[in-house]
Amino acid sequence: MPLNAVGRAQAQRAARHLVTLAPAQIWSSDLVRASATAGYLARLTGLEVGLDKDLRERHGGAWEGLTTGEIRQRYPEDLATWQPPGGETSEIVAERTAEALTRIADQSEPGSLVVVVGHGASLTWGMSRLLGLDDRVTGGMGNCCWSLLSRRVDGGRWRLLEFNVGALPEPVEVAELGAED
Repeated sequence: MPLNAVGRAQAQRAARHLVTLAPAQIWSSDLVRASATAGYLARLTGLEVGLDKDLRERHGGAWEGLTTGEIRQRYPEDLATWQPPGGETSEIVAERTAEALTRIADQSEPGSLVVVVGHGASLTWGMSRLLGLDDRVTGGMGNCCWSLLSRRVDGGRWRLLEFNVGALPEPVEVAELGAED
């Protein structure tokens, strides 16, 4: 499913901010919404977007195509543990996403900024794995928000510098309040 109007506006706003940070590379999940989001930044930077299937969101198994209400009604026990029947476990997703992030970092110039566009749960779980955190510590990431991680030049420990930061909103005109308001 493609980005809707809200998603396109969020992606454009985030791209306008991220371009000012002079990224050296852009990587993305190969799924439609993530790669379209990365495309806005690519157009502003002139960089190519590298696609990596290991940055995909989890496969939801029996939950695929269902609303949260339908999942709650049909699979209450599985929802309580957030493990979809027939889908990927959060452990598997965390491992594959962490491996993708490490692989991208390993082939990047030390000290360079690399933007990785993906999906809230898989990126949160992958970052938590790299940082040695329980994924419940940070909570999920919002749409078109970003986190900043760094890794020692020798390929050692990861550090979380920012989490779930959003682009500043567009200026909004505010009407003057009258005495009766």
